[in-house]
Amino acid sequence: MADNPVNKPRRTVIGAVAKASLTALLLRMPRSEASEKMTPRQAEYQDMPKDIYSCAVCTLFQPPDACKVVAGRTSRDGWCKAFAMAD
Repeated sequence: MADNPVNKPRRTVIGAVAKASLTALLLRMPRSEASEKMTPRQAEYQDMPKDIYSCAVCTLFQPPDACKVVAGRTSRDGWCKAFAMAD
C-alpha cells in the first residue's frame, strides 16, 4: 500500500491518541507501582552501547549515572531494552 498525503494526518492523530492514552494510564498508576524500578537484569542492561543507541541519548537517563526505570548506577555508554529515543 502506497503512502499518500491523506494518511499522514490520520497517522499523526492516531499516534497522539496512543501517547495520550499511555500517559493517562501511567498517571492513574499508584505511586508505589510507578516508583518501582527494574533490576539491571530485568532491563537486560549492558555497559556497552547497542549500535548508535546509548543511555546518553535516552530520555530516561538522569545524569550523571542514574535512570528513571532501571535501579542502580547506569553508564552513559550503557544500553537496555527500556531505551527511549527522544521524538
